[in-house]
Amino acid sequence: MLPVVELGRSGRRVSRIGLGGMWLSIEGRPDRRQAERVIRRAVELGVTFIDTADVYCLDDDDLNHNERLIGETLAALGAESTVLTATKGGLRRPGGRWETDARPDRLREAALRSREALRLDRIVLYQLHAPDPRAPFESSVEALAGLQRDGVVELVGLSNVDLGQLQAAEAIVEITSVQNRYNPWDRAAEGSGLIDYCEERRITLIPYSPLGGARRVQLLQAHEPLRRVAARVGASPAELVLGWQLAKSGRAVPIPSARREASIESSVRAASLDVDDALVAELESAFGSLPP
Repeated sequence: MLPVVELGRSGRRVSRIGLGGMWLSIEGRPDRRQAERVIRRAVELGVTFIDTADVYCLDDDDLNHNERLIGETLAALGAESTVLTATKGGLRRPGGRWETDARPDRLREAALRSREALRLDRIVLYQLHAPDPRAPFESSVEALAGLQRDGVVELVGLSNVDLGQLQAAEAIVEITSVQNRYNPWDRAAEGSGLIDYCEERRITLIPYSPLGGARRVQLLQAHEPLRRVAARVGASPAELVLGWQLAKSGRAVPIPSARREASIESSVRAASLDVDDALVAELESAFGSLPP
């Protein structure tokens, strides 16, 4: 069974490995039945945290595709009350592009639409997808606080923020989670002090793109120094990277994506690895020779 961790300071507990839903709905997405099989397999393996967003779709005409897919699949499985689905607002997809739009009225509109797509009475965790340079950051966070007061969402999270923005947001509303990119190629969350701050404040760190993206997964699997370590411990290089993230923060919940059942099965195996300080140091040394 997957280990669990408290989500922020909410008292809710989620699996330490989550499922990132994005690749089930963007360009190159699998057919509906295959996508449903991936979600079903994740639930069977004990995954109780799925991350999505209204913009995990092809374009603005396809908004909420991933949310509908997850909501409908969990309802069919009878798992809508046991799996926590977190979603995000603050981006748009005009013509398939990714553009920020975190104006307060836009966030409220997006949250209400996401709640309907997910088939929920209340969104448990709603996250600001990214700060919008055209809207004051505090006004975007205040909009999320308003959604919480109105019972549209239960918990508030942030994504793609720095430490200063997190601290500014905390002055407005309790922050449950921070979802930032974190992988062997991008370790800014460490150097900035963000990971340590989240540990101290009991804020859940949700590393997205934990394996660096589809192309870089192949680089990990082919990297000879990582392959040697992986062979010794009986894991794949990708599993070792997820195990490294779990070791770096006791509150981390990585959200690897999957388009095949085998991918989520591999990700779940990472949670059973014993990654001690010596292995962390060995892995980080190997990361230094990864190709860009």
